[in-house]
Amino acid sequence: MEEVGFLVIGGGIAGLSAAVRLAAVDTVLVVTKEELAESNTAYAQGGIAVAMGGGEDVAEHLEDTVNAGDGLVNREAAAVLVEQGPRRVEELLAWGTEFDRASAAEGGELMRTREGAHSRSRILHANGDATGREIAVSLLRHARETKGITLMEFTTTVDLITEVIDGVKTVVGAVLLDREGKLHNVYARAVLIASGGAGQVYSDTTNPKVATGDGIAMAYRAGAALSDMEFYQFHPTAFAKEGAPRFLLSEALRGEGAWLRNTKGDCFMHKYHEMLELAPRDVVARAITREAIDGPVYLDMRHITRDMKARFPGISKFLEGYGLELNRDLIPVRPAAHYLMGGIKTDVDGRTSLPGLFAAGEAACTGVHGANRLASNSLLEGLVFGALAAEAMMQEEGIREKGEVALAEPLVELDAAKVEVWIAEVRKIMWEDAGLLRDAEGLKRAQTRLDALVRGIPRGYSRRAVEARSLFTVAFVIVASALAREESRGAHYRNDFPQRDAVAKHSVMEKGKLSFVA
Repeated sequence: MEEVGFLVIGGGIAGLSAAVRLAAVDTVLVVTKEELAESNTAYAQGGIAVAMGGGEDVAEHLEDTVNAGDGLVNREAAAVLVEQGPRRVEELLAWGTEFDRASAAEGGELMRTREGAHSRSRILHANGDATGREIAVSLLRHARETKGITLMEFTTTVDLITEVIDGVKTVVGAVLLDREGKLHNVYARAVLIASGGAGQVYSDTTNPKVATGDGIAMAYRAGAALSDMEFYQFHPTAFAKEGAPRFLLSEALRGEGAWLRNTKGDCFMHKYHEMLELAPRDVVARAITREAIDGPVYLDMRHITRDMKARFPGISKFLEGYGLELNRDLIPVRPAAHYLMGGIKTDVDGRTSLPGLFAAGEAACTGVHGANRLASNSLLEGLVFGALAAEAMMQEEGIREKGEVALAEPLVELDAAKVEVWIAEVRKIMWEDAGLLRDAEGLKRAQTRLDALVRGIPRGYSRRAVEARSLFTVAFVIVASALAREESRGAHYRNDFPQRDAVAKHSVMEKGKLSFVA
């Protein structure tokens, strides 16, 4: 048995921004499955949306966020996001984050670009298209320099530990599996889940391999409520060459003037939205999917005279490996699973339905994104709500007595190849029957196919076995929530229910029961 002040699961922007604050009052253990630099944060290309242009900019950022969320945004949470955003970004700058700036001759001001559904240019970026990596590196450097933080890499969180305190089920720690295969019971005053999203639940995704929804799944197994899990955002433009990875082609490309063309060579976004290529992501993703019925869809920057290689060095380097250049070639694209708007249900301070358990970032659902996240609001979300969760966690005193944990499942040897086959089947089911365009027939078929896999769920304690169970849990909740929502809203589109209901409600899944609340 081990004890720390606070346990933070996840080392992205939400987890580290919380950790550096928590260390001011007690010890902090930050746990990650891979090296700390490997997180969804590090893969964010486009930038971080922040209204640093004064009150009018803040007000417009709020309205842009609400409008993109298609009637389901928690306005209180969105107001907190845009109002606190500038101060949090100033902290990043103070901690050494270097965003791109104009030349000294031009005043050295922070450079800003525009992305889909934003009313003005307010996206800060770093090294062109490596914003997330720059933030991750600078935050990690600051965390390493902060006394009281212990960083535990290559460690899988198996499950949360709960105790009944004064008649209430309370989270008091977690079971960890270290890189040597040893299990540890770690107790803490409070636990923060900042483990990111679950893009690996789909066969086509822009997410890294670590994004298997572990934090969401373990919170659900412990009894925490999940919300809005049917809202999975599919990024419109992932690289779509056969045999190549679904590499993200940032929305900032369209912000710089890129067009979308169908297989006939025609631009088509005018048929779908007045904002054309800068329409909300769900609109663009569905438009590409429909146009792709007749053949490949392409991103076109051949008309742009500015040097796109200098603006997007990371993307350009990737494309060079396939003989393509942004200013010269049509780039084949199609949507891929990108960001989960739902997650562990929390208030704006990160509190979940279980005492002692907090969540922030993509693993959490404050309702700030509604049914469809506004471009580049995700990094800001992790930064703002990670800090708020830390402030709330400081009020937790922890428990007085701690009992040993008896793991329900035995340690068993696993056939690694069979685990991979099982995981691949879950991902295939989700892509085929619970993807971008849905209907009752496909969702019910997904349920049947998932049910058939239940008996084969990997039961041993290995990282991939834990991830397999997490993916199944996430898939189950997404499908059940999507089947129950008989309307189309934001990222959730039902072919059999194309209308949007007059009253916007959030789905809540808790202990196997699904409900809708205003």
